Amino acid sequence: MSPQLKLIALDAEDLAVISAHVQDARVQTSDIIWRQGEKRLVVGMNRLDWEQTLAGETSPRRLIAALRFDRVLSCKSRNIDLDAPEAVLELVGIEFHPSEAPGGSAVLMFSRGGALRLDVECLECELSDLDEDDLGAADPGEGAQPPGRDA
Repeated sequence: MSPQLKLIALDAEDLAVISAHVQDARVQTSDIIWRQGEKRLVVGMNRLDWEQTLAGETSPRRLIAALRFDRVLSCKSRNIDLDAPEAVLELVGIEFHPSEAPGGSAVLMFSRGGALRLDVECLECELSDLDEDDLGAADPGEGAQPPGRDA
């Protein structure tokens, strides 16, 4: 496996970089873990390796990764059935909407109108690759396009 990616976001520009790396990631609702007492949200995902894809290597591959937000005051969902643990969501992107500094809201947007809104004390986000996903390597996902490219 090539070097594992580990990115940290402390502002909206950093978060935009992470958002590009998680575009078209697949997330099972059972892999969305809200730890209210720890003020933490962890999202397990199966993301496309955009760096490898853009480098023109043989075929797109998927990586198992974890996205973590710390200092989360609240987590709210819209159009996500948390009672269907096997449901698979497709992550479209992540945005940060500042409010009273240094706080704001991080919004994870999913296809079909699903969203998670995290109200945060300050933005602290980390994306870490954990391993390759051999089972998902052959299927990059319907309509998958590299970040910044038109479909």
